[in-house]
Amino acid sequence: MEQAAQLLYDQIQNNPVIAAVGNEEELSLALDSDCRVVFLLMGNVLDIGSLTRRVHESGKLCVIHLDLIEGFSSKEIAVDAIQKATNAEGIISTRGALIKRAKQIGMAAIQRGFMLDSRSLASFEQQIAQSKPDFVEILPGVLPKVISSLISRIDIPIIAGGFIHEKEDVIAALQAGALAVSASSPNIWSV
Repeated sequence: MEQAAQLLYDQIQNNPVIAAVGNEEELSLALDSDCRVVFLLMGNVLDIGSLTRRVHESGKLCVIHLDLIEGFSSKEIAVDAIQKATNAEGIISTRGALIKRAKQIGMAAIQRGFMLDSRSLASFEQQIAQSKPDFVEILPGVLPKVISSLISRIDIPIIAGGFIHEKEDVIAALQAGALAVSASSPNIWSV
């Protein structure tokens, strides 16, 4: 594991709940929370640097969901631009080319996949075999059987996200083998 990925892994080991923020109010709450890692699901080409700086100034690691940042393309150069503008520890993306580029330049790479049925699970396995991310994030995160199944077939840490609203959801995902959960519900961030 590269340095940025290892740093992220270590912080997740200390607190397996990741604050996933999509607006200013959530960001403020996340910065005051016990979470050690923040997933930025908001921003644009003009403000992503200042948003990341705020996360870092609060002593937390920042991972940017590049697919959700307005003004960036889906080309590999967007990863270089994010690294230069933000010094974020990593990116999240559904796009394998962006994951590969992040790893090439030393950023942690989290590939996100949506589990709709058994075909989407098989397709996701093929995608991660090609892109070789440091972590995978599967959504929805309230699928313990899918988490267990995927863990038995890949050797990449899993983050469960989506529909994590109660403490029981966190426990179920972690018991199924997920390394961590990402949640946009502030009441989960202190679990």
